[in-house]
Amino acid sequence: MSLKPSDSSENLILPVSDPPKDLDGERHHKADEKLFKGSAMTKRGANAAISYMTCAVLLVLFNKAALSSYNFPSANVLTLLQMVCSCCFLYLLRSWRIISFTANESLVISDNSPTFVSLKTLRHTSPLAGTYLLYMIVTMESVRGVNVPMYTTLRRTTVVFTMIVEYILVGQRYTSSVIFSVGLIVFGAFTAGARDLSFDSYGYAVVFMSNITTAIYLATISRIGKTSGLNSFGLMWCNGIMCGPVLFIWTLLRGDLKMTINFPYLFSPGFIVVLLFSCILAFFLNYSIFLNTTLNSAVTQTISGNLKDLFTIGFGWIIFGGLPFDIWNIIGQLLGFAGSALYAYYKLVGK
Repeated sequence: MSLKPSDSSENLILPVSDPPKDLDGERHHKADEKLFKGSAMTKRGANAAISYMTCAVLLVLFNKAALSSYNFPSANVLTLLQMVCSCCFLYLLRSWRIISFTANESLVISDNSPTFVSLKTLRHTSPLAGTYLLYMIVTMESVRGVNVPMYTTLRRTTVVFTMIVEYILVGQRYTSSVIFSVGLIVFGAFTAGARDLSFDSYGYAVVFMSNITTAIYLATISRIGKTSGLNSFGLMWCNGIMCGPVLFIWTLLRGDLKMTINFPYLFSPGFIVVLLFSCILAFFLNYSIFLNTTLNSAVTQTISGNLKDLFTIGFGWIIFGGLPFDIWNIIGQLLGFAGSALYAYYKLVGK
């Protein structure tokens, strides 16, 4: 069966925005059905959230292994390598016509275009590319700054920043049930971090900066992802070709590339395996972030990150350590997970 794009509705498209509609304007994509009767979340939305959580847990651990266990000198170079690998994957898949970059087959750009998308589309997605670059750089640095369990604890406060940004940008309002669940998450986060004996002011500051950039990035996805005509692959491609050159120049000027060349474990088999998995997981994580944010919401994307933290914290304690056992930390973690579970429940039942 040919994989060449056409106007046929039988072609497999992986949209970030709304699914295709029939002649009467009704959605007919079976995967877009509600998760269950009365649910506010679709089956596609639930699958996107689960995929994100799986990729996020694994990527944090592999990034931490590269930056801390192997002491890789530059988070920026790691980000650049992930971006280059993602662009290579996308270029090959698009050239072989396995994927499309648009949410509507009739909008597919001719393969004669060197970038696969129009310059007008690139200009339209440039704000997203800028916030993506800032988000990636700050987030990668924040992983190095604190231990894995405390990193995930502080990152849980991202949901507050996300709600504020969504309110400012689109006037999004939330029910009292959602506000209560978010308040429980934040209270649990501060309870868990109150007795952290490995306090690092710089590390904590970077994590909170990461929270702010994440909120702006997710809100930008929610807006531009629905108006650009691109699916998640197209948005990732635009980010890569616009952010890649900027990040390369930045690492060159900072001397990060020179440090990487002199890195003693650069050709170590163990480090190469860690680096390879980090790049592959970054590709799938970016895709799932775009899909989850647009199919659900920026806040749901943030809550999905909170729910997956149970596994991240457990693996972080086992593999990397760094957080002394403390009863208040345990209580805070449980409160945070309870708040995340409540939000997920309210999302499912539509409250």
